Amino acid sequence: MTPGAQAAQAAQGMRRVLVIGGCGSGKTRFAKRAAARFDLPLTHLDALYWTGNWETVERAVFDERLAAALAGDRWIIDGNYSRTMPLRMERADTVFWFDLSRVMCLFGFLERFFKNYGRSRDDMGGDCRERLDLEKLRFFHTTLWQNRKLRPRIRALLREHPGVNTVIFRSRREADRWLEACEREGGDDCGQRKGRRMGRA
Repeated sequence: MTPGAQAAQAAQGMRRVLVIGGCGSGKTRFAKRAAARFDLPLTHLDALYWTGNWETVERAVFDERLAAALAGDRWIIDGNYSRTMPLRMERADTVFWFDLSRVMCLFGFLERFFKNYGRSRDDMGGDCRERLDLEKLRFFHTTLWQNRKLRPRIRALLREHPGVNTVIFRSRREADRWLEACEREGGDDCGQRKGRRMGRA
């Protein structure tokens, strides 16, 4: 089977999609492209969580916003937030996991930071402008540590949900090729073909 046919199969029937992986792995960029390609409403968890000037909403508010997003029949949700990952996995039919190395995530994190320095990203809530301060350095350190702990947690969740169609990317280029192959093979019907499990959890 050609890579394009594999991608077309994996895209079949995608209605409720999670895009997860380490910070800086490229999942948000992919989520935006996939949402446009398959005409699915896109929710960024960072937009639900952050408000004001790097302030966070109350847990109950975040949970309420997430519940509203999950209630829909068609969506793509971008982000990790491990506390609610089991809940999202229960609703998802497809998971794209960006399982990149810490070094690759580090470069992605730094690239995003400098690209958006002084500005608030469009996937964030509030007016959270990128800046370099002690809090950012702490966040940077914590994120790299969490990325290492995230992998076994995701593997365990995927084992608990064997019916979820899973596509695992080891690099950003793999993700780009997946979308390109899907478009070449399936044209406008790519998202309507039968899915299969790809990669190893």
